[in-house]
Amino acid sequence: MQVSFTPAEIVTLVQPAQTRGATAETICGIGALATAGRGEISFLGNPKYRADVAACEASIILLPLDHEGEPKLGQLYLLIEQPSVALAQICSRIEQRLWPKPAPGIHPSSVIEPGATIAETAAIGPFCVIESGAHIGAGTHLQAQVFVGRNSRIGEQCWLMSGVVVATECFLANRVRLHPGVVIGSDGFGYEFVNGRHEKVPQVGTVEIESDVEIGANTTLDRARFSRTVIGEGTKIDNLVQVAHNVIIGRHCILCAQVGISGSTILEDYVVLGGQAGVAGHITLGKGAKSGGGAAITASVPAGKFVNGAPARAYMLERRLQILYQRLPELFKRVGELEEQLKLSSA
Repeated sequence: MQVSFTPAEIVTLVQPAQTRGATAETICGIGALATAGRGEISFLGNPKYRADVAACEASIILLPLDHEGEPKLGQLYLLIEQPSVALAQICSRIEQRLWPKPAPGIHPSSVIEPGATIAETAAIGPFCVIESGAHIGAGTHLQAQVFVGRNSRIGEQCWLMSGVVVATECFLANRVRLHPGVVIGSDGFGYEFVNGRHEKVPQVGTVEIESDVEIGANTTLDRARFSRTVIGEGTKIDNLVQVAHNVIIGRHCILCAQVGISGSTILEDYVVLGGQAGVAGHITLGKGAKSGGGAAITASVPAGKFVNGAPARAYMLERRLQILYQRLPELFKRVGELEEQLKLSSA
């Protein structure tokens, strides 16, 4: 990390409810409680690491309001309601310094077709291609080698990183962040079996991404067979996720890495899917539903329910079944012993 903060700047940024101790060290790094040293800041975000605080050598430690104990000499405790959120505020400031927004303008190596419109405050990096009818909104930044297809619209203050593809007729609202390799608007996977052959079904719909969505590297969102594939406001999608055609994802959902969602499925608001969860097509996951990692969700899930396993079941039922599964060898052994006893008694 090539930035530095004075203790006073950290205090001003995170606004702690209480402070303990003092330090004069300039903060030049972030470290875990077990490894941080002088000149670094650390935090207690998970109670299971509470025992590490006393031995931590960080110059500043962000701690929850109920934390007891005193800092070492030359160490500053900042007591905050949500230490992890406070650290995120610091990281946001670091991000702004490490990756400042470039000056508005279009790199001379980029190709801008006639009929495309680009806001004066947008920044278009090297080797981008923007096709006819596309629109790039105010303050939006396209890094190198971004492709924006014909008649697509990118809203304001978006950040499209290197290698992003936004295909024809797709729409991004404001403050959307797409990480490297994201593909928006690839064809949905649709075929009909006709006369012994798989005939392609044209995918003529679009993709709409609402404001404040972030999508991780190498994730793909297929365009709809007809109508729209939709990602709701504030939803966050991890790396290597596949969203199929005509999927509707609500607001403020979380999709962890390698999730796959089949076509025409609906995720209502605040759904959370653990890593590698697979969701069948044409079902609905109700508001606030959650799944564990690796779940195979083959039927609709009611609002607020937590499911896990393959096939997915209610979480606590799945846990009980896993415990019983581990006891199967013992059960088979006991059944075998009973069979031998029955044979002996009947002889």
